[in-house]
Amino acid sequence: MTTMTDTSVREFKMPDVGEGLTEAEILKWYVQPGDTVTDGQVVCEVETAKAAVELPIPYDGVVRDLHFPEGTTVDVGTSIIAIDVAGGAPEAAPTPAETPEAPAADVTDTAPEDKPQARQPVLVGYGVAASSTKRRPRKGPELPLQQASVAIQTELNGHGPASTSPAPTAAPQSRPLAKPPVRKLAKDLGVDLTTVIPSGPDGIITREDVHAAATPAEAPVPVTQAPVAQAPAVPAAPAASYDTARETRVPVKGVRKATAAAMVGSAFTAPHVTEFVTVDVTRTLKLVEELKQDKDFAGLRVNPLLLIAKALLVAIKRNPDINASWDEANQEIVLKHYVNLGIAAATPRGLIVPNIKDAEAKTLPQLAEALGELVATAKDGRTSPAAMQGGTVTITNVGVFGVDTGTPILPPGESAILAVGAIKLQPWVHKGKVKPRQVTTLALSFDHRLIDGELGSKVLADVAAILEQPKKLITWA
Repeated sequence: MTTMTDTSVREFKMPDVGEGLTEAEILKWYVQPGDTVTDGQVVCEVETAKAAVELPIPYDGVVRDLHFPEGTTVDVGTSIIAIDVAGGAPEAAPTPAETPEAPAADVTDTAPEDKPQARQPVLVGYGVAASSTKRRPRKGPELPLQQASVAIQTELNGHGPASTSPAPTAAPQSRPLAKPPVRKLAKDLGVDLTTVIPSGPDGIITREDVHAAATPAEAPVPVTQAPVAQAPAVPAAPAASYDTARETRVPVKGVRKATAAAMVGSAFTAPHVTEFVTVDVTRTLKLVEELKQDKDFAGLRVNPLLLIAKALLVAIKRNPDINASWDEANQEIVLKHYVNLGIAAATPRGLIVPNIKDAEAKTLPQLAEALGELVATAKDGRTSPAAMQGGTVTITNVGVFGVDTGTPILPPGESAILAVGAIKLQPWVHKGKVKPRQVTTLALSFDHRLIDGELGSKVLADVAAILEQPKKLITWA
């Protein structure tokens, strides 16, 4: 383990790779101690609650230490790798000097102004490596500095009553920086966050800080040993209570953990209603075959899901009120003037729902291209967290598993989800005669707080009508 007094060593901390995520699991290290790395080189792959992400290192140097083994879940802001940047010491030297006593002096520095932009590409891991101690003073750059100056002067002048003047400086610090899970932990442990010394980036209080405040005598130990101690704790407990030869227990984490929490939250928050319709899609399948021969779709993946997606987009255009969300805090219905069309995808890491941004504005070939990229990326496990945020309406194709249909649960924040069942050859009354036709069953689940039965029925009926008579795409689109 490297020492923090070595100015030639830079610590790379686990960045927030998904807008507010608090932890990530290290899946694989691509480097080992002694390896030479360059700025931008991928050093590891981590899995968050949303996706697997590769992290590049923002330094040139030699790997000094890997702080955690593969398979360890690490809190955001915790150092995961140490890089010896010998030869780059002139840039590294100011870092320890800034931390203990001169953060306010950096308020006018241009570096903190640049760093927020550097944090935006957190999906590739650039994050808050070197300037975490510089940005916190921006929360109140002038007032705390003035108050501190007054306090120092009064002590030097020996004014007794003035010794109470530092009290106002506690006011800005009475709102400590901590994420909601950390605040809840502090509440459960009875810890006053205003008394906790933060160690996270930007002066954020971490879980380890709260545990250290709760057990001061053991404060140094949890910081370095807590992540390691947690790893064996998972298999150790079940080992004593079940037969390993007859049962296998898999820890719930990553994408599956996030999906479970989201589905439970959605199911017990939004009142779900599901409606069904069985439709003859024989003409749609014929159109799919025709499009496969069209030069505009050369090299693109054309299948029934493409036309079903387009049918849903047309139905939303005709019934725009279904493309909305429920704002519980403000008691408002938020109508969306864009459609980020989600496509549920089963992956080895669990169910994910990436979405096609502004799908309503895409032509049919553009929609086919976007669907192909979405599916390929999901299968490779490279879907970014950004691709899974901001969805408005979703399609889940359970028919690929041979299932007739289902009653899908809404992704959080969305108003409707369409389930597509298996397409099967069935006897069907067509033009007054019973004939074999390609038939499927659609199921539309929606949030009954903002979508009533009439609106939901209109949308489902429109989708069915288009799939039965795909020429309506021309007249309705």
